[in-house]
Amino acid sequence: MKIGNKMIKISWKYRIIFAIGTAILYTFLLWTFDYFSDEKLYSINSLIFQGLFFGIFFGIGFPYVSEKFAGKFSKKMGMKIKPELELNEEIEIEGPANLFRGIEGVGGKIFLTNKKLIFKSHKINVQKGQTNIEYSTIREIVKRKTAKLIDNGIRIITDNGKEYDFVVNERDLWFEKINERTK
Repeated sequence: MKIGNKMIKISWKYRIIFAIGTAILYTFLLWTFDYFSDEKLYSINSLIFQGLFFGIFFGIGFPYVSEKFAGKFSKKMGMKIKPELELNEEIEIEGPANLFRGIEGVGGKIFLTNKKLIFKSHKINVQKGQTNIEYSTIREIVKRKTAKLIDNGIRIITDNGKEYDFVVNERDLWFEKINERTK
């Protein structure tokens, strides 16, 4: 799992506990469906086998595959995101981010240039494109929680009342760097 520039390794103890918990929950759900159905769907051996298989796959196999391939895929995709810049405009800071456009959390990158803040989406989104926010139009920047739980959100409010909700790694650093440019 990657947070910011730091790689966090998930211990085998945690993976095994997660696999066992997942297996038990899945087996219980199958048993519940079986119990409330009019006919017998699964034998005890079938429930145990399916629960173990599901637990091992999602508790150990899926995280392993994700670690091996998702990082390479997202890094390649992130390197291809280049914003459209004005003449004499230069990127000073960039990083991965999401921008909420309605209910969709659009994935991409956020850029701070010498002229404005830019968000450019990657190609695997429903809503694609570039969003430009001139520093001079930013009225307020607010730290916020994503899903009211995680301290990784920033809301930018412009002079015309438009709100842009971003999810970023290292929120305090982005908050500071955007604030520096708006003064």
